[in-house]
Amino acid sequence: MKSQIPIRPELREWILTTTRDGHSVETVLKMMQDNGYDPRQSRSIVATVLNMPISALDAHAQAPKNQGRRTQHPEPPQMMIDSRTVHVGLSMESPALRVLNDFLSAEECDTLIEQARPRLQRAKTVDSAGKQQIDARRTSEGMFFTLGETPLIKRIEQRIATMLGIPADHGEGLQILHYLPGQQYEPHYDWFNPEQPGFAAVTAKGGQRIASLVMYLNTPEAGGGTAFPEVGVTVTALCGSAVYFAYDTGDTASLHAGLPVQKGEKWIATKWLRELPFQKASR
Repeated sequence: MKSQIPIRPELREWILTTTRDGHSVETVLKMMQDNGYDPRQSRSIVATVLNMPISALDAHAQAPKNQGRRTQHPEPPQMMIDSRTVHVGLSMESPALRVLNDFLSAEECDTLIEQARPRLQRAKTVDSAGKQQIDARRTSEGMFFTLGETPLIKRIEQRIATMLGIPADHGEGLQILHYLPGQQYEPHYDWFNPEQPGFAAVTAKGGQRIASLVMYLNTPEAGGGTAFPEVGVTVTALCGSAVYFAYDTGDTASLHAGLPVQKGEKWIATKWLRELPFQKASR
């Protein structure tokens, strides 16, 4: 169970800002303890703010089991998928992370934006009970396509399935997100926290999430990259490129944030993959 200790808004903001700026969870804990916080209290507060199991903090020094080994991670320097040459620009193992250049064509990016634009609504997150909620940490607008909803969606989903060796029906619906200047998604994990009461509900269909793919549909004039503070990596948002990362439940290395757009706008498409079939394709 997580602590019920009241968390001051300024402390919560400091934890989020410090992790977003590239400091590891371990460093944040040390800084809190150096400033007089009890070690147990510090762990509970950080786990609550970052929505992670306290057990994940205890296992932080251990190498993650990486459930993503179930996938075939893209390897450099390049591969042919769906008649496209995809170049692997960065490859690391913890988390299993790949930067994929030329994953989408400019035409595909433009079409996704135009198809999504009329259906945009304030983006939501999943709360501790497994229900959708408006969350101050996520300030973008977004929408979901159903699996195989259009020929383009079906083609992209099959491209992802071929690249990763994960059947298309293991994927959640493709989500399109739109960020304006100042909008962001603060540090978070994509895997579901098993200590939350809604865990059984969100994993009843498809099981746990095991991997994510973020595709950039345009190039912001400034800002808007995807930061992985635990490993000191920030992926630049470039039109047509993507970042893939796999994780295990409790894997702290997969902590990531959508950095604030400083100038212009940002459009992304996100695909989350499950360990089991999640849905059936539309006809």
